[in-house]
Amino acid sequence: MASILYKRPRDVNAYQAASILYGDWGTSKAYVIGLAFALATYSSFWLVAFLSIMNVLVGINYIIICRSFPNGGGAYTSVHKRSEVIALIAAFFLIADYLVTASLSAVSGFNYLGVAHPAIWAMASILIIGMLNYFGPRHTGNIALIIGLLTFLVVFILGMLSIPFLGEAIKHTTPLQGSLEENWIHFTSIVVGMSGIEAIANTTGVMKLDANTKPYSVTKTSTPAIITVMLEVSILTTLFSLAVNALPELTVINGEVNAPGNQNVRDYMLRYMGEEFAGALLGEAVGHFFSFIISIVFCILLLSAVNTAIIALVSLLFVMSRKQDVPTQLQRLNRFGVPLVPLVFATLIPIGLVAFYLDVAHLADLYAVGFVGAIATNLAATSTDKTLNLSKVERIFMFATFMIMAAIELTLLIQKPHARNFALVIMTIGLLLRSLVLEQKVKKVKSHPKERKDVDVITTDQLKADSEPSLLCVTKEPNKALEFAIKESIRHKKNLYVLFLRQQQVITEEDHASTWQEDKDALQLYTYTNAYKNFTSIKFIYVISEAASPSIVKLANTLNVSQIIIQQKRTRKLHDFFRGNLIYQISRTLPQEVQLIVII
Repeated sequence: MASILYKRPRDVNAYQAASILYGDWGTSKAYVIGLAFALATYSSFWLVAFLSIMNVLVGINYIIICRSFPNGGGAYTSVHKRSEVIALIAAFFLIADYLVTASLSAVSGFNYLGVAHPAIWAMASILIIGMLNYFGPRHTGNIALIIGLLTFLVVFILGMLSIPFLGEAIKHTTPLQGSLEENWIHFTSIVVGMSGIEAIANTTGVMKLDANTKPYSVTKTSTPAIITVMLEVSILTTLFSLAVNALPELTVINGEVNAPGNQNVRDYMLRYMGEEFAGALLGEAVGHFFSFIISIVFCILLLSAVNTAIIALVSLLFVMSRKQDVPTQLQRLNRFGVPLVPLVFATLIPIGLVAFYLDVAHLADLYAVGFVGAIATNLAATSTDKTLNLSKVERIFMFATFMIMAAIELTLLIQKPHARNFALVIMTIGLLLRSLVLEQKVKKVKSHPKERKDVDVITTDQLKADSEPSLLCVTKEPNKALEFAIKESIRHKKNLYVLFLRQQQVITEEDHASTWQEDKDALQLYTYTNAYKNFTSIKFIYVISEAASPSIVKLANTLNVSQIIIQQKRTRKLHDFFRGNLIYQISRTLPQEVQLIVII
């Protein structure tokens, strides 16, 4: 019996990693400029400038974190080896972050599009994106790259259009007003501009490994990605916060920023800036056209952030369930390998948040609690981890940054009652789920069957090509394909490999340690095939993989398979559309000397 785990391929390069990071970190400028102006009017530049400095500090720290944790997982996974309690805290913060990311990004996206009732459009879009994720995530690295490049191009053009107006903007820029305490509170209110950096720590597990490095590292991918996005976010966000002061007659009333002929431009400030600057330099028609382009591009970018947040939250809840921090029911997969309960949670809760809060500013109040807490937890755990290869300067620098982030988080919890209550709700629900898990552990009776003695147990390393070509039957249940494969094996006296492949969206460390006996479907298939062990040579293989087709082809090449036998179920057009036709995918990459036999 062989139990194999194929990890997600490490094929994300620096450009794709930067695009994924930009899709989260880079979106903040879409709403932080307006939020800052609503708080401090023509002195908001100084708040955003300090925010950009903090972005640089945190970015440098995450260069170190990505170097130290090349297997991905973000704050929850990296902290889990230190303390399960601290890891739970990090997880709850991340859950809060992802929930509000989906809500805030959707509302902001439709504010940029300029539709009536953006909250309703946002709720509908979250529901649609959640429904599409039922069919599993598709390969989005290149899509993220295209969206990121388009957004960067539009933002760069906007930056160039802003330069001629900087002189006027500087004249209108005023010093910060009020006390240090008041300005600190204002700063913590716009700290949403730092959101998204955790995305890079989550993706190190799929980045290309550096060549000839032991222990292995992904710094040649992660470091350029972080530096590129960090500089873009810091420089351009600061530039836009200065350029907005060149816009004439902006007034703030009850937290809304109004412009001549435009109500509450706070939530689509970059669009308004583009229209005014391009119109003044190139004509009114060009201004309207450029405004339209900004609306479309930023709406797409922000909706992409919604999708990323939902996928990340589903993955996090699944990983927590595998680590037995939340109930095992959250591990149940649908036919597309997607954890169903986490997906429902990740879709409905953001919709509820939008329905309850409606406004970008109110959602932003909730937003910062999650990601600031996650960043602070990650920095604290990493800087004090003596097992990591960090220099003394790096530890001091990281711990000092943690102290600033902790102060921000404490301020948010004190000054933002909605954020505090939201954090308490997330923590309470998390602790209740954790209690249920502990209760299940106490009551659980070991029911896993003992290892069968009538089947050879072999490891992955022992899988070698047979001297004679063998057969490979891919199935998850007794069916016509398996019956045909057994008959062919007996008739031609060929070895038969029966492959049970469990495709799932997320693969965790716990999957490495899992056995086929823990999978009821695999156990049922094994029992059926074991009945034929006296008639022919049958070997049962259990595989967990994120991509079925590459795993099957790789296994066939390893085992010197002459025929792959698989059954094609009927009436699967919808399945094939969303997930891809497995038969077609295998046939495209299968060597010509290997026959693909499809049983209908």
